[in-house]
Amino acid sequence: MGNTDNKRYSSIEIAKHALNFSIAHFTIFSKSERENIHGHNFQVTCELTAPVDENGLIFDYNIIKSVIRSICDEIDEHVVLPGKSPHLKLEYETNHTIALFNGERIPFLKRDVTVLPVANTTVEEFSNYFLHRVLKHPDLSGRGITRMTLKVSSSPGQTGCSSWEIS
Repeated sequence: MGNTDNKRYSSIEIAKHALNFSIAHFTIFSKSERENIHGHNFQVTCELTAPVDENGLIFDYNIIKSVIRSICDEIDEHVVLPGKSPHLKLEYETNHTIALFNGERIPFLKRDVTVLPVANTTVEEFSNYFLHRVLKHPDLSGRGITRMTLKVSSSPGQTGCSSWEIS
């Protein structure tokens, strides 16, 4: 694998039941077709590769669990809307976020909504969103991570997966 720094690397997978979030959303299929709003209980899993230290571990796993848990907590029990959809426009009023789609005006209480910088509210987009948030988190800098895969599943057998690796 081209490891020339004489370090020993290992991969771990963190798949704890507590790494989850529940949201309401709707998937947008085209400029005129979308799902009805509904909810899921999403599960987040992270696999990463980093150097093994003299204590026989890559680093304290509680760090990665805490980072993922904090991101989950930010969106848990919210309606999640895509901020980068080419087919959905958002308007903001004093107490409401209004989703505009194909002639529909869909109001939500502002306190119940989280707008994410994604094109759609799908497991593919959620996995990419989580991956980049985790990679940028300051608690993980300097840990020597060389590869990371983040998975977000909405049900068994339905998982979005995004990966990053040092090239």
